[in-house]
Amino acid sequence: MLEQIPNIKFLEENNFFLIAGPCAIEGNEMAFEIAEKVSDICNRLRIPYIFKGSYKKANRSRLDSFTGIGDLKALTILNEVRKHLGIPVTTDVHTEEEATIAGKYVDIIQIPAFLCRQTDLLVAAAKTDKVINIKKGQFLSPKAMQFAIDKVIQSGNEKVLLTERGTTFGYQDLVVDFRGIPEMQSLGVKVVLDCTHSLQQPNQNSGVTGGKPDLIETIAKAGIAVGVDGLFIETHPAPSTAKSDGANMLPLDKLEGLLEKVLKIRRSIV
Repeated sequence: MLEQIPNIKFLEENNFFLIAGPCAIEGNEMAFEIAEKVSDICNRLRIPYIFKGSYKKANRSRLDSFTGIGDLKALTILNEVRKHLGIPVTTDVHTEEEATIAGKYVDIIQIPAFLCRQTDLLVAAAKTDKVINIKKGQFLSPKAMQFAIDKVIQSGNEKVLLTERGTTFGYQDLVVDFRGIPEMQSLGVKVVLDCTHSLQQPNQNSGVTGGKPDLIETIAKAGIAVGVDGLFIETHPAPSTAKSDGANMLPLDKLEGLLEKVLKIRRSIV
């Protein structure tokens, strides 16, 4: 299925693939800085790379939280990254209308975890004929994701990925049950591990989500060791100043070292 993603490179290397970029598109310069840096790293390491950036942030704790720079402006930036760097791009959507619009600008449509059971949204995404990456709900078992897959496939689109992003643990924490990776792979799809959102600390009293970015490398290593197909990592040149989810993003200058380490694990198990 990965070979159906336009402009994806290095699939013949049998490495994991990487979905990486900022949480939200903050502007043209920032998007290209991250995309160019990660693309250069992945070209050197021969890792298939997909640039990620949310054009719109809908699931925010507070009304005054950053939601985006404008839908069309951000989608245009994603499309420019795709065209000028020759790499596939992805973004998340929240409604049927958004799926239809975003499908004109990106190669992969991401379904947020909280919305993974929304039938109309999955059907609308499927009808774009793009690859659909469904994030596993924090409230669902791995096996229950079969029904989300079925909704897309039965709508005429067999290009489905699943992403593990942790399971709700109490009110303010998430845990990753690594047994879920082979369980979801048994459903016949490629599985991605979201190494950054899995370390979120939601529902903080401040209304701003926290995180544990110092454990990103630990999560990534463990995921590769159990055979995950892809890694999802949100990264930013200065996470402390990022407009969304800075508390759990990986500093951009640490990405190359992390990827070099997990590549060694990957090569030792294949």
